[in-house]
Amino acid sequence: MAKNIVSQDEKINLTEKSYIIRRLYTYIRPYWKAVLVIMALMVFTMLVGLINPVFVKFTVDQAIAQGDTQTLIRLALAMAVLNLLAALASRQRLLSMGRVSNKIVLDMREALYRHIQQLSFAFFDSRPVGKILARVVGDINSLQQLFTNSVTSLIPQVLQLVLVAVMMLFTNVWLGLATMVVMPLLVSAIFFIEIKARVRWGEWRGKRSNLNAFTHENFSGIRVVQGFRQEAATSTRHLDMVTEMNEKFMGAVKLNDLFWPMVEISWGVGSIVVYLTGAILYWRNLVSLGDIFAFTMFIGLFWRPVMFISNFYNTLITSLASAERIFEILDTKPDITDREGAAEMPQIQGEVTFDHVSFEYDPQVPVLHDVSFTVRPGESIALVGETGAGKTTIINLLARFYDLSGGRILIDGQDISQVRIETLRSQMGIMMQDTFLFSATIRENIRYGRLDATNEEIERAAKAVNAHDFIMKLEQGYDTEIRERGSRLSVGQRQLISFARALLANPRILILDEATSNIDTQTERLVQQGIQLLLKGRTSFVIAHRLSTIRDCDRILVIHDGAIVEQGSHEELLQAKGYYYKLYLAQYRFLNEGA
Repeated sequence: MAKNIVSQDEKINLTEKSYIIRRLYTYIRPYWKAVLVIMALMVFTMLVGLINPVFVKFTVDQAIAQGDTQTLIRLALAMAVLNLLAALASRQRLLSMGRVSNKIVLDMREALYRHIQQLSFAFFDSRPVGKILARVVGDINSLQQLFTNSVTSLIPQVLQLVLVAVMMLFTNVWLGLATMVVMPLLVSAIFFIEIKARVRWGEWRGKRSNLNAFTHENFSGIRVVQGFRQEAATSTRHLDMVTEMNEKFMGAVKLNDLFWPMVEISWGVGSIVVYLTGAILYWRNLVSLGDIFAFTMFIGLFWRPVMFISNFYNTLITSLASAERIFEILDTKPDITDREGAAEMPQIQGEVTFDHVSFEYDPQVPVLHDVSFTVRPGESIALVGETGAGKTTIINLLARFYDLSGGRILIDGQDISQVRIETLRSQMGIMMQDTFLFSATIRENIRYGRLDATNEEIERAAKAVNAHDFIMKLEQGYDTEIRERGSRLSVGQRQLISFARALLANPRILILDEATSNIDTQTERLVQQGIQLLLKGRTSFVIAHRLSTIRDCDRILVIHDGAIVEQGSHEELLQAKGYYYKLYLAQYRFLNEGA
């Protein structure tokens, strides 16, 4: 029973492998003209190599045997010219295929990068960034040699192998068969090794991906690691993961290393068989001395392609695991896409309606329950509640980062699930709770909000949030380079830059998720003064744990356990003495005790 199961798995692997190879070669199609030229150069080079043994046979049996010096000189010159042209053609072939293979890998990397950008937050929620990087960088790099060798070498080597076999059989059937007598055993052994090696290479790439994810995560959180003195523990874990990866690598390499000895042994055994057969046939006057000299060259011409094809097969099985991982992501369908017939989102006026909205990240854990409210154009709305109540989820749904489980969200009466995502989000300015800055200048980070913004507009946005003064104190002002995530700046400074970026987009709907949580009280007052004018005429959603930050909003929605339990102005909610009143008293008491 177990044998049957293994056999079925092997059939599945063969089917998958064939599909992956066909799919990989679809990336060559756009460059078919260049590939045809490359193949023409390959065919010419190959034919010159195949003609050489014929020249040798004719030279030995005719020119040398008969003492014809002129014919010998002409044959030598002809061989020299042809082989020189073949060398030039081979060089041009390698250069051309190098350019083509680089373009193919670039196309694959770009396709993968674009596809990943289209995937929803749910995809990134379930995968460490390090694992995604391993596919975009490492796995695609491993395919470049596969593309290069497959076109520049595999096709001519296979063709040469077939033609050499035909020429050998045409020259002498018995010597030809003697040369190929060990091939069936070699093919069977290689096929057996491939089945085992492919599994091991897949396991190694999985371990490498885990190591990349672990390393990326720990270096990103190095302050936490050092703050809690966990360097030794993380180093031990890193060593364990490296050891596991190396063990998988060595297991795969040991199988791969069987390829070359098997081919070389087969080459040696095949050569011995040819020479023994040639000696027997020569003594029986069934072959000429020129035939034996020709087969001395034929042996090399036959076994070199066999060796290359075996090596290519070795490379192929190590690359299939990479291709599988790449196609796994490419085949991942975005959860959030434009519906069929989706319309352009008109210029937003700002009316927002949540109509009996329900949502859950996990089907077993509901987050929002039958949430309904309407926001008037230009109204500023504050979302208040304890951590995990559903505040950030509401704004994520408004930007359609996730699709609803039930109900509808309308903007100006238009269901946002029926409009193109790009035209919806392009009219929103979003400052998320996790402030992220890129490794670029401060000016470029702010300009990310609107790429065609002028320097004057960038500075105006920075002044509005009171970021201009501290920026000008830096060594190069707005052209100061900041490292990944803005590590050269304080947390408050990073938030101010992120705030300027959101405001620069000049959005119709502005979303601030804990936008002032890391700004000191004095700076927060300045920011509030700066943004009041910018918020005017825009619908805005503000999430803040500091109730002082949102007391001037037109309306406050109090979220508790995934539902709106209260709404009204700051004064109205205090007078109601409900859930908001309790939050206010608790925070007020905490601040007084802290003071």
